[in-house]
Amino acid sequence: MSRLAWLVVGAACAQLAAPAPASAQPAPGPVAAGDSAVGRDEGPGPEEALTQRIAVWRIDALGIDSELVARLETLFRMELDRLAARPLPTRREIDRAIASSRGLRDCSGDDRCLQQIGKKVGVDVVVTGSVAALGDSYILNVKAVDVVSGRQLRRIGTDPLRGSPDELIEAIRVAAYRLLAPAQLHGSIVVLSDLVGAKVSLDGKPVGKTPLPSPLSRLPLGAHALRVEAEGYIPFDEKVDVRFQKSTRLVVRLAAQESASGVTGAVPTRTIERREKPWYSSPWMYVAVGAAAVAVGATVGWAVGKDDVVHCGGDPEPGACGGGR
Repeated sequence: MSRLAWLVVGAACAQLAAPAPASAQPAPGPVAAGDSAVGRDEGPGPEEALTQRIAVWRIDALGIDSELVARLETLFRMELDRLAARPLPTRREIDRAIASSRGLRDCSGDDRCLQQIGKKVGVDVVVTGSVAALGDSYILNVKAVDVVSGRQLRRIGTDPLRGSPDELIEAIRVAAYRLLAPAQLHGSIVVLSDLVGAKVSLDGKPVGKTPLPSPLSRLPLGAHALRVEAEGYIPFDEKVDVRFQKSTRLVVRLAAQESASGVTGAVPTRTIERREKPWYSSPWMYVAVGAAAVAVGATVGWAVGKDDVVHCGGDPEPGACGGGR
């Protein structure tokens, strides 16, 4: 558990410190007829910074390792700090502001005492929550309270969090946006094809013909049904995952109906290839170490970069092409 906690913070520091890329990644290499290649580009930061002054009271641990919860709270604070126009007050600054009031120091998350804490600290919104254990998964519950009115602005609970550090980081980032900037919670799909004039549909609605002039942007997160079809070719019909602030990029090459094994409608066998970069190849490893030391007062020496390439035929297993996982 302790090792996972450090991995989460180290990987998060690398992700949050990295700038947005100047351009999309290079197109993948040659793809067999009828297959598609999927890659993901890291997206930009916030589209619009929040003007409200925000403070995080605390994230409580409910039946879970407090060390891990402390690090998840650090990630949550880091993402809100990245989202807000002005820096969030530190834990020390909050404690200093309420030092003379024992009632506020013992605040368990009641809206009224959060309102008073917000007034003492001089912010517009106070955020608090908890992380609870559910088997080998975790559920993050957070809420935001308006300091002026003392009313809740929004309360959310995440889906069970589990898996790799990268997956936990993305879930925490999504939770921050769902709470305070839901309008910015979206991703995009880039469709590339060597065939001109193929019809492209998303979720049953036509969106244009190849080559599409621009990405399919501002899409809700989750699976979307993508179809690329042209007369005389086997259609590409897949569920594609849209992930937060990322572009799911597909290169689609349709197979002629008579070209696959000589049988109309037949498609090539799907193959999956995974390639991973060694951790030390990332230049952001050094940024991760320094940022984690400031955030949690310890040294972090781990940052992970991944580069997955998935090749799919026209009849893959469900979810094989979903966001490259």
